[in-house]
Amino acid sequence: MPERPHRGAGLTPFETAVAAVLADLTPGEVVTYGEVAAEAGHPGAHRAVGHFLRDHDGHPWWRVVTSTGRLVPGHEIDQARRLAAEGVETADGRVQPV
Repeated sequence: MPERPHRGAGLTPFETAVAAVLADLTPGEVVTYGEVAAEAGHPGAHRAVGHFLRDHDGHPWWRVVTSTGRLVPGHEIDQARRLAAEGVETADGRVQPV
């Protein structure tokens, strides 16, 4: 992944691509970190997607889960509440299959 730009600079091409994928998500749509990375043109960069979400506010982070459906550790309650408001069922810290 390219180096992060200096504070105050714009997003990297990777970050721009991830932001675009996240912006296209609709309420109730849940994707994995890996799916976001692949759709952004960077398959295998699932951890970088997690870092992006951690470092950049304003994106629908609650719609992104692990490949096993696990919610964000330490934020399970908030994520489950936000997903429930969009009609997504969770239990035991995971998104439930439809």
